[in-house]
Amino acid sequence: MSSSAVESYQINVPDSAIERLKAKLELATFPAETSFSNDWNYGAPLDDIKRLARAWQDGYDWRRAEAELNEKLPQFTTTIGVEGHEDLRIHFVHKESEKPGAIPLLFCHGWPGSFLEVSKILPLLTSSSGDDEPTFHVVAPSLPNFGFSQRTSKPGFGMAQYAEVCHKLMQRLGYDKYATQGGDWGFMITRQMGLQYPSHVVASHVNFILAKPPSPLRSPLLVLQYALGWYSAHEKAGLKRTGWYRSEGNGYGQIQTTKPHTPGFALADSPVALLAWVYEKLKDWTDEYGWTDDEVLTWVSIYQFSEAGADANLRIYYEARHKPGGGEDLTKILEWNGKVPLGISYFPRDVIVLPSSWGRTLGPVVFETRHEEGGHFAAFEKPEVLVGDLKKMFARKGGIGAKLAF
Repeated sequence: MSSSAVESYQINVPDSAIERLKAKLELATFPAETSFSNDWNYGAPLDDIKRLARAWQDGYDWRRAEAELNEKLPQFTTTIGVEGHEDLRIHFVHKESEKPGAIPLLFCHGWPGSFLEVSKILPLLTSSSGDDEPTFHVVAPSLPNFGFSQRTSKPGFGMAQYAEVCHKLMQRLGYDKYATQGGDWGFMITRQMGLQYPSHVVASHVNFILAKPPSPLRSPLLVLQYALGWYSAHEKAGLKRTGWYRSEGNGYGQIQTTKPHTPGFALADSPVALLAWVYEKLKDWTDEYGWTDDEVLTWVSIYQFSEAGADANLRIYYEARHKPGGGEDLTKILEWNGKVPLGISYFPRDVIVLPSSWGRTLGPVVFETRHEEGGHFAAFEKPEVLVGDLKKMFARKGGIGAKLAF
């Protein structure tokens, strides 16, 4: 039986884990240098990884980063039972707005993200500059197998189970009805929540979409637009970016979807392997965001010091496709859900950037915008922009806020 207790939490990585990290970095073996060792077309550059590994060993101060996270982010844990699986200890950030009528909002990260992605938008979402501007009670969990949440021990922990954890967490905190926000796997999980718990999810905003082309039966006008190629310059650029990702940027996905345990050995044992595996995505998936070494190393350290282990997070890819007894029916997530109002923000340097006609097949779109800048980690890259979108979507004047009662 899971306990209903919610306990305050502070990150406190054991000294032994930090010492082990530094010892492994001291003994790290790097690839031999070639004339193209720093060519991004081949993957993470040798010079970047050497520099970051040296900083991680000698210059980077995890204790300072840990203290800053503990100071900025109100963190908690609770135990949630999952049907067919064990009780799981879930770590999460939770900050309430002081403004009456604030909207409960579940922020759901993906891979290779974490609860860290909420850090810049948290103060913006929970405050407002005027009476007409909506605010939010924000809940940002570490998904099971990520961050400081517990590792799962049974196969078959797919989208339905992640959705169950997130929903039960919101219920545990007293939020019977709530909105959701997500990108990457957060898109998939929040979409699943809308399918499983439509009477509780009042609206959903996403900054990443997967969708099928328009259907001639359901949306003939959108099909005509699709068939004739009536796309804007931004949409054409998005399709080009999507093509690049599918041909040149998705090798990791094929590996993690089919054999996650194999790269897991490298990530669990070698901090340099983990660093290179994640750093490549931070650079490739953003819109020339100026990552500092400290930002990169804090991001990767959350994986290195994860209570689930640095390898467990990879399994979300496999489990989403290989549920026992047959693959999980992900097609439902990509189909029309008329019960949950939908907001979509497109960022040009995301990994998949589809035409608006495709996004409109997912549900009743009440807010849509296509930005000039930004990539996959919108909450971290463009926090003010993402928050602006949410506040426009949920505004009482011009948004759907007037239809919601909190």
